[in-house]
Formats: sequence, structure tokens, C-alpha cells
Amino acid sequence: MMSGNYTTIDNQNVSGSVPAVSDPPGQVAVKFNDATLQTFPPSGTQGKISGAAGPPRDADDTFSKPVSASSEQQPSGGWFKIFTIAAYQPYFDVDTSDVLERIKDSLLPFGGSFNEKTSSNPDLYGPFWICTTLIFVAASIGTFVTYLAHKLQHKEWNYDINLITWSAGVFYGYVLVVPLCLYIILKYFSAPSGLVQLFCLYGYSLFIFIPAMCLSVVPIEIFRWVITGVAGIMSALFVALNLRNHIVSAGERWFLIVAGIFVLQLALSFVLKMYLFNVSV
Repeated sequence: MMSGNYTTIDNQNVSGSVPAVSDPPGQVAVKFNDATLQTFPPSGTQGKISGAAGPPRDADDTFSKPVSASSEQQPSGGWFKIFTIAAYQPYFDVDTSDVLERIKDSLLPFGGSFNEKTSSNPDLYGPFWICTTLIFVAASIGTFVTYLAHKLQHKEWNYDINLITWSAGVFYGYVLVVPLCLYIILKYFSAPSGLVQLFCLYGYSLFIFIPAMCLSVVPIEIFRWVITGVAGIMSALFVALNLRNHIVSAGERWFLIVAGIFVLQLALSFVLKMYLFNVSV
């Protein structure tokens, strides 16, 4: 039935479905097998969210990842990479809990497991700040104790700026030179150790001297000697026991190497006592 521009269908002729149109003669109907059809979105999980459509597996996901400074500019090969920031970035990749755990291990020298715990991730963050803290603590404590000693005896007091430069040379020089020499010695005796790992070990071994310097404020000479001796022995045991298991593979001379490490650490504590824990008017 036609009404204007619209066409209506008689309800009586509608049986609920549109009747199939028969194929004209001469034409062949093409049937598709269901197994060859693909559903969209794909049922397989390609993205990170289960059931969601993701990019093709061979798609370039460069823009989906954050671009870091190390990926933008790769350090040059050879010895030139030591002058790039990216070369030292992995050695500062630690958090507060890691540093506190390693400081706690340095105060418990008989464990001897510091090297095993830090073998996969030695850091330079802790040693740098421990040495820097020691420099300022040594300068401030030494200056304060000397000031009190002069005032109690009514003597004129002058600040000694050389105390800072001397402390910086001792602590930075010790942490850099001694591990480097030990690295060469261990390599000569066929028991090589990582250089950064040695820097890490010696840096944390100096933490015990921070509270020792704070206790040196007590104006009793015998007490200062006891504090220096305890701090030196604990620091020396921490280094020697952690390197003993590694140096044993060097052969019969391992005992001499460990003994030399122990004595050298004790010598450091003696030098600190004579020049930092000693107050003279």
C-alpha cells in the first residue's frame, strides 16, 4: 500500500520473518565455512588487560614506553664511557631501606655476608655520603672540642680551616686508593674482585667512625682511646671477614692478605685518633 512517499506493509502478510529470496537461475550461492571467519575483537589476550584488543604482536611499541635519558643517548664505547653520567647511574640506584640495611650490616661485622648481599647491586651512594658526613663531623666535632678546651683554660682560640681539607683528603683518599690497590693485588693473585664492590665495602666500613667521633666530645683521654680502638677493630673485622672467603681462593698467601687488610684498617683508626680525636691547647 502506498501513502504519499511511504510504503506500508500489510500486517497480515508478515509472518514474523522476511521470506528468503530464491537465487535467480544461473547464479551459484557462495557459502562460507564458520571455521574461516574471524571474530572482532580477537578472543586472545594481546594487551595487558585481559580480553581487550591489543596491537599486533609485531607492532612497534616505542611510543608506549617512557623514554629514559640512557635510551636517548647511549654512552660511547671504550674508556670514554667513564666520563658519562649514564655509566655511574646504576651505582646510585638504591633506596633508603637498602642503605639502612647495609649500614646495619656494617655495624655487625661478624656476619661476613655483606659481599654476598651487595654482589648484584653494589652502590656508591652510601660510601659517598658516609665519607662526606665524616668530613663535616670531623671538622665540626674537632673544632667544638678544641674550642671548649681553650675556653676552659682561658686561652685564645682560632679556627683551623685546614681541618676540613685534611679530613677530606684522608677519607676520600682512603676510600679511593686502598680499594684500588687491593683490586690490583687480588687480580695479581688470581682472585679478582669487582672494583665498585670494593669501593662499596670500604665506604660502609667507615660508618662506625661517625658515632665514635661524636663520643670523642667526652674530655677523657682514656675513653677516647677505648672508643677509637673499638671502632677500629669493628671496622677492620668488617672488611677482613667479608673478604676472607673470597681471598681464600688465592692460595696459601690468603692469610697475609687478610692480615694486611686488618692492620691497614686499624692504622686508619690510629691516624684518626692522633689527628682528630686528640685535643691539644
